[in-house]
Amino acid sequence: MEDDGAVTVYSGSAITDTKKNPFSIKVGIAQMLRGGAIAEVTTIDQAKIAESAGACCIVVSDPKGPGISRMPDPSLIKEIKQAVTIIPVVAKARVGHFVEAQILEAIGVDYIDENEILALADEDNFVNKHNFRVPFVCGCRDLGEALRRVREGAAMIRTQGDLSGTGDIVETVRNVRKVMGDIRILSNMDDDEVFTFSKKIGAPYDIVAQTKQMGRLPVVHFASGGIVTPADAALMMQLGCDGVFVGSDIFNCSDPYKKVRAIVQAVRNFNDPHILATASSGLEEAMGGLNVNENRVERFVNAETY
Repeated sequence: MEDDGAVTVYSGSAITDTKKNPFSIKVGIAQMLRGGAIAEVTTIDQAKIAESAGACCIVVSDPKGPGISRMPDPSLIKEIKQAVTIIPVVAKARVGHFVEAQILEAIGVDYIDENEILALADEDNFVNKHNFRVPFVCGCRDLGEALRRVREGAAMIRTQGDLSGTGDIVETVRNVRKVMGDIRILSNMDDDEVFTFSKKIGAPYDIVAQTKQMGRLPVVHFASGGIVTPADAALMMQLGCDGVFVGSDIFNCSDPYKKVRAIVQAVRNFNDPHILATASSGLEEAMGGLNVNENRVERFVNAETY
């Protein structure tokens, strides 16, 4: 299992129930999504489009509306699972809501996303993901947060950016660069310095040492937030991510298949500018949008002024 990057963090029976999948197996399952695009869907039609366009996985979420955001309706998940038989299905649960996770596992989802974008169920505690057979996806904004989620049993990490759905990728780039930058710093440290570094970022020493040895996160690493064009997706891949999440807003256009397909092609060919140019052509609806706000421009100008 070490050959594909799935490294066993836990091996003791005190943590891993023999009736459940060991952590290394969950990490190995998540490895199959590397190099792909995961699309968020809210309807059966969107799920079928994502599948036909080549998405490696779909995330089922409830349509946005007023009130508290919760896990999707189990009946919707079952209908989508019946409609798409080729690709895995992910469903969201609120942070710390282990009962929602139990329900999602019972209805047969392939992955559970303990998603901070939904309303929090527990402000202090995340789900103990070692109690489940299903691999978990968790978000992070820095290396310490990522490795804490791995300790809890996350088999995939999603570096989260913009939560507002405006298509602004700057926060995603900032967080991905911070995670990758800290990993490069860690990789060049003396072994004696790792103890202090792990304390500084608030992460378990053994997983920090494992990250140093591997030169990357010990689990699959995707990016999420503000990714709406093929160029955005390729940018995340060139920064070192294993894949991308795209929101359901990608389906709000006249030809959603073409847009999803273009992002899938960009992820698969992120180092080929000629293919990226072809994939980006004819996507006017995806290429336009909001400009950065005045406060951000002012901060950028001030930072560049010496």
